[in-house]
Amino acid sequence: MNVDKKIKSKKIIGRREIVTFPLIGIFNIEAKIDTGAYTSSLHCEDISINYENEKQILYFTVTQTISNVEQTKILRFEEFTKKKIKNSFGELEERYIIRTLIKIGKKKIWSNISLSNREKMRYPVLIGRKLIKGKFIIDVNLLHTGGKHIKIENSK
Repeated sequence: MNVDKKIKSKKIIGRREIVTFPLIGIFNIEAKIDTGAYTSSLHCEDISINYENEKQILYFTVTQTISNVEQTKILRFEEFTKKKIKNSFGELEERYIIRTLIKIGKKKIWSNISLSNREKMRYPVLIGRKLIKGKFIIDVNLLHTGGKHIKIENSK
């Protein structure tokens, strides 16, 4: 039997990673990697819609602690959607969705991120399987790998 082996390079991440949202100025924030969640979410507060020239504009605040100093930013998005998403209790809730760049290790990924008040959750960012599918392998024994490269042999 002839077995064709293909060696593929994958990046490995742990159950928690440090991520950055460079376009919205959120840097080095801890995220929980959750394959049980389909979508990814970002903790924010004060979500509101305002109108400018008859166009809906989404505003929300994010707070990050840098060098023991709490910094709050008001963010503004002209492009956004709204979607019903199951929360951690299995209940449907309507959330705003933004599209932005997220950086895990050296990998930059454009992704849809739901906005949610996660103040009662341990981590301000949740990375769901839609964002990581086909890009990473998760080792739950690891933390903060920064997306190390590993080689995987696949038999065909």
